[in-house]
Amino acid sequence: MILDLKKLKLRSVNEKLQNIDRKKNKRDFVISNPEGNHAVCAGLTDNIDVIIKGHVGYYCAGMNQNANITVEGNVGTGVAENMMSGKVHVKGNASQSAGATGHGGILIIDGDTSSRCGISMKGIDIIVKGSVGHMSAFMAQSGNLVVFGDAGEALGDSLYETNIYVKGKVKSLGADCEEKKMDKHHKTKLKELLKKAGSNIKPEQFKRYGSARKLYNFNIDNVSNY
Repeated sequence: MILDLKKLKLRSVNEKLQNIDRKKNKRDFVISNPEGNHAVCAGLTDNIDVIIKGHVGYYCAGMNQNANITVEGNVGTGVAENMMSGKVHVKGNASQSAGATGHGGILIIDGDTSSRCGISMKGIDIIVKGSVGHMSAFMAQSGNLVVFGDAGEALGDSLYETNIYVKGKVKSLGADCEEKKMDKHHKTKLKELLKKAGSNIKPEQFKRYGSARKLYNFNIDNVSNY
């Protein structure tokens, strides 16, 4: 089914996708002429496939559950923000805070992302085939951030238990973030993530970064890091 945002209001399109008639078994949708609209496909909860034909604005696919959403263009701030499950695939670039506070599911971005990619992520897997901006994975709590390109300043600042895998160069690490050993468990997990992204890159080409665990509890000796 084609949903044309030149003919339909965004609210009605989102409401239709949020309230699928399971008796009709319609599971494939195409949104045409998104023209930078904000909050396209926000709050979806059903196992449906949605293709967005063009660029979108802020908070596309926010709070997604179960849906498989593909954006054939670029996205604005906060794509897949607070995502719970499902899959969001951006075939272009993403602005800041991609995957912010995501609890689950997978976000794949074919291009680059701006600052704070994966900020406060809580279990989501984020794969960026380009590079990420400064302060990516800031206060990230769990999940995995995989970067094929480079990472900007202060990567993983105030990190908890998220694993960060970077193939390219890291400009600088944030407070309490350090390079970690890539053991068999992490190579296996990374291989699974790369497969989901349709990549044949070897896990051995990446470096892993994680928390040094010095900021879990306040310690006066570490006050300069806070």
